[in-house]
Amino acid sequence: MAIRDVVFPPGRQALYERNRYSPAVRANGFLFVSGQVGSREDGSPEPELEAQVRRAFANLNAVLGAAGCTFDDVVDVTVFLVDPERTFERVWAVVPEFWGHAPYPALTGIGVTWLYGFDVEIKVIVKLPADAH
Repeated sequence: MAIRDVVFPPGRQALYERNRYSPAVRANGFLFVSGQVGSREDGSPEPELEAQVRRAFANLNAVLGAAGCTFDDVVDVTVFLVDPERTFERVWAVVPEFWGHAPYPALTGIGVTWLYGFDVEIKVIVKLPADAH
C-alpha cells in the first residue's frame, strides 16, 4: 500500500487526528482537500454565519498554503450548505472576498440537512503548481 502524502496546516493537526482524517492529500499533481468548515482552533463553530464562512475560507487557505498553493490553483469547488434557501445569499455575499477573479473554478453546490453543527463546508480539488509537488 502506498503511503499518503498528507498536508497538515500549522496548529490544527490534533483536531484532524482526533477526528481521524487528513486535511489534504497530494496525488498525481493534484491536492484533494477535505471539506473545511468555520471551526475555531478548538473545533467549535463560529456562531455567526458570515464569520463561519470567513473562518472556513481561512482554514482552507491554511491548508492550501501548507501545500504551497493558493485559491488561484483551485480547479473544482464543492460547497455544502445547510438550509440553502435561508443561507445561500448570505454565504454568497462573502465568497467574493476569497474567490478571486474570472475565470472561476468549477462549482457544485449541495443543500444538506446537517454538517455537525456548521452551516457551510467547502471542499476543493487543486492542480498543484509545478514547484509545489
